[in-house]
Amino acid sequence: MKPTEARQKLSDRIGVQEAAIGAYLRRERPRRNRLVNFTVWGSVLAAILTAGPAFGGTKFTSALQKVFSLQESSTVWQLLCLAAVLLSGAAALAANLASSHSVATKVTSAETCLAQLRALQVALQLGYLNPEDALKLFQQYVAQVSFVDPAAP
Repeated sequence: MKPTEARQKLSDRIGVQEAAIGAYLRRERPRRNRLVNFTVWGSVLAAILTAGPAFGGTKFTSALQKVFSLQESSTVWQLLCLAAVLLSGAAALAANLASSHSVATKVTSAETCLAQLRALQVALQLGYLNPEDALKLFQQYVAQVSFVDPAAP
């Protein structure tokens, strides 16, 4: 195969891989952000729900009892505790989902690989690398994102 033909084939292959990684990032970045945001806000809201009675005591619960027209102050405590438990549990679940699927790590690896492939593409097109060296680099870069399928839409 001629060097120019090899250079073009590798350049095309890099383009396919870049497109696959771009699609992956468009899908996974929002997922990562949702999981992180839900973890943070769920934890914060759970803390706020428990802080009210802790700092305000019976005055706080009595005020909520009047605002929501509840018969007993114990109902206020039960509702606050239940809401705090649900938010805390949901935040923990979101954190564990993000961690167990390594969402943040995979997104970072894909972002790094995409930047490397773009630089490789430029170096290859400008002739700074011969096709053999560029192929070795391409193989190293895509090995970091084996979870991205270039054949997937």
